[in-house]
Amino acid sequence: MQLHTIDITIIIAYLVGIVIVGFLLSKRAGKNLDSYFLSGKSVPWYLLGISCASSSFDITGTMWFVYIYGLKGAWIPWIWPTFIVIFHMVYLAKWIRRSNVLTGAEWIATRFGSGLGGKLSQLSVVFFAIVSVIGFLSYGFQGIGKFAATFLPWDLSPNTYAVILMSLTTTYVILGGMYSVVLTDIVQFLFLTVSSVLIAVVAMSRISPAQIAAATPQGWQNFFFGWHLNLDWSNIIPAVNDNIARDGYSLFFIFVMMILFKGILISMAGVAPNFDMQRILATRTPKEASLMDFSISIYLFPRWFMISGIAILGLVFFGPQLNAMGPDIDFEMVLPYVINNFIPTGLLGLLLAGLLAAFMSTFDSTVNAGAAYITNDIYKTYINPNASDKQYVRVGYVASILIVVVGIIFGFMAKSIGSVTMWIVAGLYGGYAAPNILKWYWWRLNGYGYFWGMIIGIITAMILPVLFPQLSALNSFPIILVVSALACVLASLLSKPQEESVLKAFYTNVRPWGFWKPIHQKVVQENPNFKKNTDFKRDMVNIAVGLIWQVTLVVIPIYIVIKNFKAAGISALVLIITSLFLKKNWYNKLEED
Repeated sequence: MQLHTIDITIIIAYLVGIVIVGFLLSKRAGKNLDSYFLSGKSVPWYLLGISCASSSFDITGTMWFVYIYGLKGAWIPWIWPTFIVIFHMVYLAKWIRRSNVLTGAEWIATRFGSGLGGKLSQLSVVFFAIVSVIGFLSYGFQGIGKFAATFLPWDLSPNTYAVILMSLTTTYVILGGMYSVVLTDIVQFLFLTVSSVLIAVVAMSRISPAQIAAATPQGWQNFFFGWHLNLDWSNIIPAVNDNIARDGYSLFFIFVMMILFKGILISMAGVAPNFDMQRILATRTPKEASLMDFSISIYLFPRWFMISGIAILGLVFFGPQLNAMGPDIDFEMVLPYVINNFIPTGLLGLLLAGLLAAFMSTFDSTVNAGAAYITNDIYKTYINPNASDKQYVRVGYVASILIVVVGIIFGFMAKSIGSVTMWIVAGLYGGYAAPNILKWYWWRLNGYGYFWGMIIGIITAMILPVLFPQLSALNSFPIILVVSALACVLASLLSKPQEESVLKAFYTNVRPWGFWKPIHQKVVQENPNFKKNTDFKRDMVNIAVGLIWQVTLVVIPIYIVIKNFKAAGISALVLIITSLFLKKNWYNKLEED
């Protein structure tokens, strides 16, 4: 791809700048593990929220949802689920932050103690974290390499680009720790926000509502749905119908109900031990942890301008080329087409730097989080518990390099082991839900129950694709959940309850609601002034309202870009009403811990 000198200068300036940032922050980050992995718990919540949103600023994958499904595509991200941040903002983030620990594995010790059951549960979390980190890095390697080879002007292979960019990212992550991650994420967020607005302006100035209607099937602009999807692309791009059939979204009502069911359970389990949990643990107070998760949905608002802008430019101007491809339709051609034909000089360099930064943001956050587990939960816990702070930070350097090297090796092998790596990652997450739901809400779950629930769940998730290859990940989730939950319950009931002192300390500190009556009674005997958490009903109402609030932040930009200002106005009114409700029933009631 040919770039103007101005665009190349912007890209190079960004890449050089992030390395300089690492050098400037190295002294501050190198004080101790808290400084290196959690930025000393000194960064304000609104900046950590930007960092977390930047690490989730996906464009390409989400764009297909809008391109193919229109406004109904706003429901599909629930499959991840995007609304997990609503559960966190309402109650889970403050529960997690009250632990005042460094990693998810260290947090597990506050729930299951330091006995054999506690150690096994900790090791299962460390295993989960490290393997998933390596899996994500190997796929990030492929993604950033392919992107760079497509859009950057130098004649290098995708793997060469990936090694160069990952090496640059590793340099500033190692030097500046989480300080570097947060600061570069903020710069990236500014790049992408400006690019998002300008792309939306370009799309709106070039395309009329009549052109959108001609390039899309009936119902494409309708956010609501019935039993069936009812989007027929036969007269526009027939191959898209095959794509919808492969996705399995034709019975859209059933699909949305399934992802809502799965999403609620995964959200109740809480964040996985990755960079999202690290951001929560890095906040200054439990209240700020809740506010940080609240801010993420707001910070992701601009990306929907970019997504919808690129989608409608591709629909109107590149649709005929896609149709000419027949059954071999390649949606990955849309983004290069839009960038080549509609993005002016200067903005192009800013956009490409931002999109590169989006890849690098997820990468740097993943490396920093993974290195924390190796340093804190393996080296410090089992190898050298009495080392100095400087020694731990140096181990953090080595751990970061080690994770990157292994990730790159897997990245080079991705074509041959891709399905195996995804199998492992899917298995890990499949086994995560049940034990991590029960750890919050049921006092009788002990370390053995947690460990066996994780292990049996992971094994079940790995075996199911072999026994039933036609079973989708979404349809297999209930089976994995039930098997894993049975393992949790049986292993817990067949072994002794968790130590009473551990349970009382956890319950007193975290103050969860749920099935904690025996522990509550013992705590009240020792401390009659202790107050039970009675916020369950209010939390559930706030979550329901929060889901509506979050959806409006998705659909408003799409409605604006396609010039459906009436729907945008109605959505904005709903946003205002839900915001006022959350202000009164959630924000005003956040405790100052």
